[in-house]
Amino acid sequence: MSEQAVTRAALAQARRVVVKIGSALLTNDGRGLDEAAIAGWVDQLAALHRQGVEVVLVSSGAVAAGMARLGWTRRPGALHELQAAAAVGQTGLVQCYEQHFARFDVRTAQILLTHDDLSNRKRYLNARSALRSLIAMQVVAIVNENDTVVTDEIRFGDNDTLGALVANLLEADALIILTDQEGLFDADPRHDPGARLIHEGDAGDPRWEQVAGDGGALGRGGMATKVRAARLAARSGAVTAIASGRQPEVMARLMAGERLGTLLHPEHAPMTARKRWLAGQLQVRGTLTLDAGAVAGLCRRGSSLLPVGVTRVAGQFRRGDMVSCLDEQGRVIARGLVNYDAGEAARILGIASHAIPEVLGYMEAPELIHRDNLVVL
Repeated sequence: MSEQAVTRAALAQARRVVVKIGSALLTNDGRGLDEAAIAGWVDQLAALHRQGVEVVLVSSGAVAAGMARLGWTRRPGALHELQAAAAVGQTGLVQCYEQHFARFDVRTAQILLTHDDLSNRKRYLNARSALRSLIAMQVVAIVNENDTVVTDEIRFGDNDTLGALVANLLEADALIILTDQEGLFDADPRHDPGARLIHEGDAGDPRWEQVAGDGGALGRGGMATKVRAARLAARSGAVTAIASGRQPEVMARLMAGERLGTLLHPEHAPMTARKRWLAGQLQVRGTLTLDAGAVAGLCRRGSSLLPVGVTRVAGQFRRGDMVSCLDEQGRVIARGLVNYDAGEAARILGIASHAIPEVLGYMEAPELIHRDNLVVL
């Protein structure tokens, strides 16, 4: 069997699937909720549900739906206006889903998340327990970012990222991202008639971000965010399909293994749950620049990060915060939970661990970041 057949077969074998539907689809490019289209997607989701597939829906559209209900033609820039639009749109969005799933006697639940809910380990585990309980009760969870209260500092950035984090949270087999494009192309199909669809590849291939474009006026995403979401979902072993939500029976066809859209699959074995949580943290409080020896220790030997290998400290972080580890060229190679405040880290950088008590007067830990609290990207 070919590699392509094997990876496409992964969708056919998937038993837990996260489906993300974008704003442009849900609102018919900004003209209000497209109830006919939503009814069609619910038909497909309910069919998967009847087949025993555990489905979680990540739905955009609250802000865009609110804009249409308020008569706004442009996405506002002010945070309070975005929050108001989300509040107005969210009620209509969930009511629409509820009504259509009721046709199949399928119960639904609304889950609104912010980045804080997933960056705090306890709340992360609580969210996972709640979602797993709903799945066990055969309830379809409808997940969205809590745009009514979210701020730029705690924003996921887009619902593609949220979909990937939910896939990590639930250890889903697949992430399906439905968009208004046929998939990922090797050039922008809106401007290049010769652009060719990329049928599949490794989620971590750096070429995909180079060919991905920006988002439209309605959403915060774009093909670039979908590529990054696929890379994030791959950390828990999930394959990601990016396809047009306007294709007839798109979900059933994808799940049957049809060569539709773009399939991006994991290159490496899944990370442990704690490592996935660490890798998924989007709010980084500072950076540590590493010398070549420390980079090799982290990347090749799975070592802890010791102060002796750090050449520069930046940011205002505290003990237990998430920081990024950079190589000498400024590339992010790892993230982890730091054992010292920024000021303390700056005082001990470049020194051997046994000398920490002489400099600080105490030693919290011999490592700046222990390997159990560090993930290489």
